Amino acid sequence: MKNAINQALECKKDVPIGCVIKKNGKIIASARNRREEDNDILAHAEMLAIKEAQTKLNSSRLNGCELYVTLEPCPMCGWAIIQSGISTVYFGAYNPQYGALISNNIFKNLTNDRLKVYGGIEEDKCNKILKDFFKSIR
Repeated sequence: MKNAINQALECKKDVPIGCVIKKNGKIIASARNRREEDNDILAHAEMLAIKEAQTKLNSSRLNGCELYVTLEPCPMCGWAIIQSGISTVYFGAYNPQYGALISNNIFKNLTNDRLKVYGGIEEDKCNKILKDFFKSIR
C-alpha cells in the first residue's frame, strides 16, 4: 500500500488516487489518477495500472495478481478488475458513494468468490490525502 500511497501523492490536479499491481510479490505496474491531466475520463489509477500490467505480461489476463489502491474502486474499475482476472484487491479508504467492491458490493453475484477484497488498509493515511486535496480546492 505504501507504493500506492506514493503514487497518489504524485497527483497534480487530479483526485489523489494511486494504484500498484503485484505478481509473485513484485510490482509490475503502478499508476496515479490522471483524468484531468490527460482529459480522459477512463484514466483512473486502476485502469491505467491494469493496462500497464497487461502490456508487461503480454496478456489480457492478470491471474495471480494483486491490486493495491488508495480508494475503493468504482464500478468501472471494479468490472475491469473482475474481467482481468486479478485475484486480490487491497484498498485504503472506503468509498460509500461509489465504491463497488464492499461499500455497495454491486458485483456480489458475479465474482463467485474468486476475487478476494480487503478494505481499510492504511485507511487513515488514504483518507487524509483525499481530505487534504478537497480542502485545498475549496
